[in-house]
Amino acid sequence: MKRIGLVVFPGFQILDLAAVSVFEMANLAVPAPAYEIHVVSEGGGAVKSSMGAAVQTLALDPAAYDTLIVAGPTALQPSSAKLLRLLARAVEATRRMASICTGAFVLAEAGILDGRRVTTHWHHARDLQRRFPSTRVEEDRIFVRDGTVWTSAGMTACIDLALALVEGDLGHDVSREVARKLVVHHRRAGGQSQFSTLSELESRSDRIQAALTYAKNHLREDLSVDTLAHAVHMSPRHFSREFRMNTGQSPARAIERLRAETARILVEADRLTIERIADQTGFSDPERMRRAFLRVFGEPPQALKRAARARHVAGAMQG
Repeated sequence: MKRIGLVVFPGFQILDLAAVSVFEMANLAVPAPAYEIHVVSEGGGAVKSSMGAAVQTLALDPAAYDTLIVAGPTALQPSSAKLLRLLARAVEATRRMASICTGAFVLAEAGILDGRRVTTHWHHARDLQRRFPSTRVEEDRIFVRDGTVWTSAGMTACIDLALALVEGDLGHDVSREVARKLVVHHRRAGGQSQFSTLSELESRSDRIQAALTYAKNHLREDLSVDTLAHAVHMSPRHFSREFRMNTGQSPARAIERLRAETARILVEADRLTIERIADQTGFSDPERMRRAFLRVFGEPPQALKRAARARHVAGAMQG
């Protein structure tokens, strides 16, 4: 049984506890529990989160865990010297070490991220790079693995990170089952952007937002202005005018971005052919998808696929 430790400290973000729920649900998805889960801190006892609620913890033993996951502070502040020493010792003894959100600053203070590819919450990414120039910050990633060290973006990205760790241990099917139990989408690929088209296009109009959600759920189908307008009970002319007023772009441009974003996730997952992905995301043929990728990402699908494969190989070699 693998021992999982979530490392917390005064002022940690309480949402990060969601990460250990992933391992809890994984235990229910397999015949025998795979994980023993602990919340730990440098001295043990009650540790108060940034919102004031406290959790009981065990004292951190740097040699006792298969995987240590460092929570992130809501407000950045220097870590205690003792905690940094414990983490520096633990990185040699644990199979994996990870950080959630601004927990990357804690690992960086401990010297664990020197020379590594990392990510953190988008709001703090450039500050992380500035303060720790030996890191290589990829500010627009859900999570990054560099050898035995994993880092994630902010807030709910801790769930994506934990699902990826479970998938590495127990396989894709168990990870998917855990995601279903948690009522979340099966984990976003690590290379996926922290920003989604749906969130960027958030509209003050309920009808326009409903049209975007409809489009996201029907990418394979015809998504003409007439179709979208009909789905939200508007005339095509009025819909087009309201859409541009609320999002700043045309429906056709927004739909292309939605399709490209979804296709990129599938391309980087590297489980389907380019032709199959083009069909599933409504591009109808690979050439149309290639042109859309060039407009949206500046690179064709094959280049993104090769880069994802290279990252996977590099991570496997370092692991």
